[in-house]
Parts: sequence; C-alpha cells; structure tokens
Amino acid sequence: MAGFRPKEQIGVGGFAFGPCEKKQLDRVIKSNRLSYGPLTQEFESLFAKAHGCKFAIFSNSGTSALDISLAALKEKYSWADGDEVIVPATTFVATANVVLWNKLKPVFVDVEKDTYNLDPKLIKAKITKKTKAIIPVHLFGLPADMNPIMKIAEEAGLKIIEDSCETMFADYQGKRVGSFGEIGCFSTYIAHFLVTGIGGLCTTNDPELAVILRSLMNHGRDSIYLNIDDDKKTEKDLQMVISRRFNFVRLGHSFRATEMEAAIGLGQFENKDEIVKKRKANAAYLTKGLNDLADLIQLPHIPDDRDHNFMMYPIVLKSGSKKDLLFFLEKNMIETRDMMPLINQPLYKKLFGDLEEQYPVSKWIIEGGFYIGCHQYLKQEELAYVVDIFHQYFKDKK
Repeated sequence: MAGFRPKEQIGVGGFAFGPCEKKQLDRVIKSNRLSYGPLTQEFESLFAKAHGCKFAIFSNSGTSALDISLAALKEKYSWADGDEVIVPATTFVATANVVLWNKLKPVFVDVEKDTYNLDPKLIKAKITKKTKAIIPVHLFGLPADMNPIMKIAEEAGLKIIEDSCETMFADYQGKRVGSFGEIGCFSTYIAHFLVTGIGGLCTTNDPELAVILRSLMNHGRDSIYLNIDDDKKTEKDLQMVISRRFNFVRLGHSFRATEMEAAIGLGQFENKDEIVKKRKANAAYLTKGLNDLADLIQLPHIPDDRDHNFMMYPIVLKSGSKKDLLFFLEKNMIETRDMMPLINQPLYKKLFGDLEEQYPVSKWIIEGGFYIGCHQYLKQEELAYVVDIFHQYFKDKK
C-alpha cells in the first residue's frame, strides 16, 4: 500500500480489553472471589455447549489440558509406562512433550501436504501392540480429517485426544472439534481465538473422565472437595467432606485458573462469532491478494467438508531461502513464526535421532513453512501492506 508503513509490528496475534471483558471482570471484583466459582462454571458450561460436549474443565493452559488428559486416560484404562501414543510430526512441541511427561512414548506420523494435519493414510503402519491413543491436531484453525482417524481408532481399540489448542468453533462434516474423541483440548493463551491471558480447556462427554480431570488439575484431590462451595452441604454430607477434603487420591498438579481468567473468557465469548468472521475475512483478503504468487508460495487450503477459522495464516515457500524471506518481512514490520517444527528440535534429536528424512512432508514444512497473523485486530491498511510487502520481495523472483 503506497505511502503506508506501520508504526508498530504487525503481529501474529493481539488482544484488547473491550466493554464485554470489563463488564465480566467487574463481576469478579464485586464478588471478592478469585478461586473456582460461578464465572468459571458459566464459562465452562458455555464452552462445552458450543463444542457439542457435556463437560468442560478450565485449567491454566492448553498444555496442562493435554497433560491431564493423557494422565486421565492412562489411569482409567490402566496404560503402562512406555505405551505408545501417535502424534503428528508437525505440531507445537507441547503435543509430544505431554506424552513424555506421562512416561509414554510419542510415535510420529507425517502430515498432509495441503492441510498440514495428521495424514490418516500413514497411521496404520505405525500402530503396534503398545499403541494406546492418537492425538490428532487441528492446526492453525483447520480440523484434521477426523472420520478416517476415528475409524482407525475404533478398529484398533485406540483412544483419541483432540489437540484443538489452535482451533475453536470449527466444524468437520457438521460436527464440532473437541467432540470426536474421549477428550478435546483447547488453549486460551495470547493470540488464540478466545484470549484469557493464560488458560486451557478440556471437553468430554464422559462424566468419569470429567471428575478425574478436575482432580488431576487440583493436586489429585478427592473429588468430594474440589472447590470451596463443596463445604455447603447437609449436616450428614458435611461430616464426610470434613473427613475427606484433605485426601489426595492420585498424583496431580496445581493447574487451576482463577475467576479473573474465566471472566475475560466470558467477555471474549460474547464476541466469538464476530472474532471468527473477521479472521476468515482477513484470511480471504490475504489469499486473494497473494494468489498471483501461488507458484512461489503455498497458500492455505480449505477442504470442502470443514471450516477453517484461521488462528494464523500459514504459508510454505516452495523454493528459495525462507531465511531471506522472513528477514525481509520482519525488517518491514511483519511478525513471523516458523510453522510448528517438532522433529528437528534439539531435544527431539537428542531423544530420537535425526528424523527428518523419515517424514518428508514435515521436512518440507520445516524448510519452507511459516505463518503470519490474520487476527481480528488487523486493520485493512495493514492487510494491504502485508500483501504489498510480499509482492515487493518476489518482484524479481517470478
């Protein structure tokens, strides 16, 4: 856009306190309560319903949600240390880290070249007698191809945890993410769809898992006492609460969030439809503006059977130096991030060796993949500027 240059970096995410968030925060201040309470319960209920589930459990991060989900399934189904969990070879490092934290083994499967999500065609070859679960990741706002994944899991007797930390309110063949498997996991960290500062959620339709999940994020406490309202019982029940409320029945964590984060989430929830609408519109603008560069960069692909709600705008450079392109973008005030490199991370090379040649699509993404922002706070002039800067870089390379 001729003459326009941003005063601040065009970031991959954003946040601003609006009237809805301030109104909900005022409820917390008036209540004088920070621990698990009515606002958290309201947020959980709304979030569960919006994702076609009976229960939602609000924790302090999406990573915590993933961690306790694996721990809950490991407990319920008596998995052994060293059992295997299938994860995509392209995802944020937390997806695989939580497997290791739970003393299980991540088994990597390559992703689809057009969606960057777990490739169902490659899963069966990685299933062994020790395989217990699959963690499909809904990356960047796009649901994974769940029907074949669910069929494979059913045939092999495997459990499903949906890593939906980057995708909310999106449908796959008419069914909402987070409602396919035993548990769905979401994040409300900065730059995500609903931002609470810190935060994550588990969704499930299994009441037993819901109880275990709440206990695990609360030090493994006996489920008879998981918040201060559990003191408000009949005299008979109160005696039981008093005798058991300081019992810890499993190895848990302190993964709780507060009423403050829940209040911000409630405020954001009021605008969820507008948030999704704006992200889609921004992504459509970028795609239209960059489409003439499609022989040089791979733009996002949206299969006909699902939504793409665009937490980020993913791009893969088809040839040339990603380093040079990213430097040019950053120099011109456009923030970038590598596209979820996992198998080339120093820790994973140390643990598993050099894996890149075994996963050619993930290697291709590592070499050329990155993302930029398309969030709801971007202005039209900023989007036009982004398109113009890409064209400036490629003008002599076509």
